[in-house]
Amino acid sequence: MASPALLRYLVVLLLLVGCPGWPVPPSPASSSSPPRTVDGITAIYNFGDSISDTGNFIREGAVGLMEHTGKLPYGSAIGGPTGRCSDGYLMIDFLAQDLGLPLLSPYLDTGADFTHGVNFAVTGATALDTAALARIGVNMTHTNSSLAVQLQRFKDFMASAAKTPWEVREKLASSLVMVGEIGGNDYNYAFGMNSPQPNGGLNNIGRMITGAVESLALVPLVVKSITGAAKELLDMGATRMVIPGNFPLGCVPSYLEAVNETDRVAYDGNGCLIGLNLFAQMHNVLLLQGIRELRQLYPSATIAYADYFSAYVQMLRGASKMGFDAAAATKACCGAGGGAYNFDMDRICGAPGTAVCARPEEHLSWDGVHLTQHAYKVMTELLYHRGLASPAPVNFPRM
Repeated sequence: MASPALLRYLVVLLLLVGCPGWPVPPSPASSSSPPRTVDGITAIYNFGDSISDTGNFIREGAVGLMEHTGKLPYGSAIGGPTGRCSDGYLMIDFLAQDLGLPLLSPYLDTGADFTHGVNFAVTGATALDTAALARIGVNMTHTNSSLAVQLQRFKDFMASAAKTPWEVREKLASSLVMVGEIGGNDYNYAFGMNSPQPNGGLNNIGRMITGAVESLALVPLVVKSITGAAKELLDMGATRMVIPGNFPLGCVPSYLEAVNETDRVAYDGNGCLIGLNLFAQMHNVLLLQGIRELRQLYPSATIAYADYFSAYVQMLRGASKMGFDAAAATKACCGAGGGAYNFDMDRICGAPGTAVCARPEEHLSWDGVHLTQHAYKVMTELLYHRGLASPAPVNFPRM
């Protein structure tokens, strides 16, 4: 059984904890004027976790240890916290804007207009359901809104919005369906089972590798859940779909600070942990294999793989050219502790004793786990306008 200290470590550190916020009036980008149509897309349906949650988690009643993240500075770039885990907008927001659509409202916002899509993503969500995770010793405490739950909510929504399966297919024919990013939270607990020692050293490399190896058994289960959900959506009539891969976990400030490795052999040229990045790549390789199988089953559909790993690495390597401070590429903007990563698991962004950097737009990482608005905007450009989502799910007009 995990010790109380380890459980606390997991709750505070890992992405699962999320970052709730309170709603504010919608952005001018979500006006009621008729949207222009880009490549025939009139709606977006999104599934995922905190990378794309626009307010579902807070509507589930997120309280407790992480309650302080429901306040500023979250959302500081857009007038206040909205449930987005950043200082501002997310990739899903920028993609909607690029498509000329209103920002996606969260499914649990009962008064929202869902004419142009729905966001089912929930902070802390996992690809596997709670029962499957419990069987391998992982107990969820923050949300039960797994990918399966989100998919059921989508089916419930479609049952109320369309009278027949044919009408559902008709709606999906002009929609973009985003299946993820999801699955990162499934791995976070497994890594935490081998939490590193505070003083660093070669022992941490061993513990990190042990955690990765033990988590390998999860990978095919997670990927199967993602591709299984995608298949159900394709069977219902989805014709354009994006399935993102995992981020380079070894470049995330919270992991870098937690591992606290002192031997440089553990790091690559970008200052990222090689072992954790190899694990993320294993997930991505298996996911790509599953996507290729889906393409064979549904040759008339466009099923794009969004390469989050490469997009993030490109930002690290080209930080200065993309408007970031290269010296702070792996440092959280909002946090405490200073040092190389400005991340303290006892004082994460929004807690007493934390502070926000002077120029968030020059940082990739917002709170040590999630990215800044600027980083999400750059990633959106790299993915949907520079070819890192392939094949292109949307044919944007040439400027």
